[in-house]
Amino acid sequence: MRGYKERGTTTTPFDMVMLNDLDRYHLVIDVIDRVPGLGATAAALRQDMIDARLHARNWTREHGTDTPEITHWTWPG
Repeated sequence: MRGYKERGTTTTPFDMVMLNDLDRYHLVIDVIDRVPGLGATAAALRQDMIDARLHARNWTREHGTDTPEITHWTWPG
């Protein structure tokens, strides 16, 4: 269970989700960490998710907006 964490800052919607550990990248990391036996086989994916979070956070700090991958994402299909 996760809840809202007040940080006293103005930021983007996705960055606020990241600050509360509810973003898509963190959820993938949680699954990898919690499913027995998945850690060894999904280590590269886990690192990709860590890198994606860092990229998104840095982008927001530099540009003041969410990354294009987040802003322009649509549900496939």
